[in-house]
Amino acid sequence: MAGKRTADGDASDPAPKKALTTSSTLASASSVPNNKTMPTNYSFIEKAPSGCCKIVTFNVNSLAASCKKGFKEYVVAEDPDILCLQETKANQPMAFLLSKTQYPHQTWHCSRAKKGYSGTAVFSKIKPLRVTTGFGAEPIDDEGRLITLEFDTFHLVACYVPNAGDKLVRLDRRMVWDDAMRTHLAALEQTKPVIYTGDLNVAHNEIDLARPDTNHRSPGFTDEERTSFSDTLRGATYPRVDAFRHLHPDTRAAAYTYFGYRANCREKTLGWRLDYFVVSEPLLARVAGVVTRNQCYGASDHVPLLLYLRNVEANDDSKCSVETSGTKTESDETKDEPLEAKDELDETKDEPLEAKDKSTDENVAKSE
Repeated sequence: MAGKRTADGDASDPAPKKALTTSSTLASASSVPNNKTMPTNYSFIEKAPSGCCKIVTFNVNSLAASCKKGFKEYVVAEDPDILCLQETKANQPMAFLLSKTQYPHQTWHCSRAKKGYSGTAVFSKIKPLRVTTGFGAEPIDDEGRLITLEFDTFHLVACYVPNAGDKLVRLDRRMVWDDAMRTHLAALEQTKPVIYTGDLNVAHNEIDLARPDTNHRSPGFTDEERTSFSDTLRGATYPRVDAFRHLHPDTRAAAYTYFGYRANCREKTLGWRLDYFVVSEPLLARVAGVVTRNQCYGASDHVPLLLYLRNVEANDDSKCSVETSGTKTESDETKDEPLEAKDELDETKDEPLEAKDKSTDENVAKSE
C-alpha cells in the first residue's frame, strides 16, 4: 500500500481569496446536512450575485432514476444559466427532460460502448458559438464522457472522467484520458480561458475525503491520479485553479460532493470531493463564488456544485442569455427523441469499486 504523499504542484496555487458566505459551503462537520432524500423546500437557495452567470455541475447517477427522486424540482428551484450533467445513463437525448423554452441549447453525449452507461449532457440558456463532443479519437470517446462549448469569453469543458475501476483495472485508461484532457485544455487555452467542470473522479488531497488513511489505493485517491490532477492544474499556457479549494482552503466535510449508498455514508458524513470547477488563472478574478449544495442529496449519490461567474455575456437582467446570431451549433441539431424504456428501469450504478463491496465503512470509494 502506498504511503502518504502530498500532491505535487499545490504550492504554486494562488493565495486563497474571500468567497461567498453561504451556510452550504462554510458549515462545520457537525452541521453538514445528512438527509437522504431531496428537500421539499428550496428557500435556502440564495439569489445569484448581480451580474453573475450561474453554472451548475451535477452527477445524477441515471437521469431516469433521479427524475423520480426530485431532480426536476431542484433544477426549477436552482434555475442555473448552464447545467452540466454526468452519468446520465441515457441511450439517446431525453427530449422531455427540460423544456427548450427554458434551455434552448441542449447537447447530449451518450455512450456507444454499452447501453445505460456513463453519458453527459449540457443545458444552456446561452447560445454557444461552437459545440463538440469527445476528443475526436476512438476508443477514448465511446463512453460519452465529454462536451466542449465555446462562448464569447471562455470555453466550457464538461466531462465525466473515467474511474480507475475495481482493483484499478482501468487505471491505465484513466491515465490516457488525463493526458488527452491536458492536450485538449491546452489547445483551447490558445484562444480563450477554460472552465473545466464535472465529476473529475479524484480526491486531490487528504482534506478532500473523510478517510484518507484507508483509501490510498482506492480508485480516485491513488498517487497516480492525484499526481495527474496536479499536472492538469499546472497548465501549459498558464496555471489552472481548483476554484472551490482556492476559495475554501480549509473546508472539509462541507466540501464533499459524493456519499456512497452503502455503509450509511451520508449519515456518517463519509464523503469524497470528486466534483470540481477548474478555471484558467485569467478567469479566477471573475469567480464570485463556488457553492456545494449540501442539502440537495437524494436524487443521486452526488450533490450539485455551482459556480458564479461575474460579467459573462450578462444582459440587463444580469442573466447570461445573449444570443449569437447566425451561428449554427451541434446542440441546435439534436433531435427530440424519446428515451428508450429500458433506461427508465436502469438504476444500476456503474461497476462497483473494490472499496464499496466491503461491509465496513473503512473504505468508501466511487464507482465508474
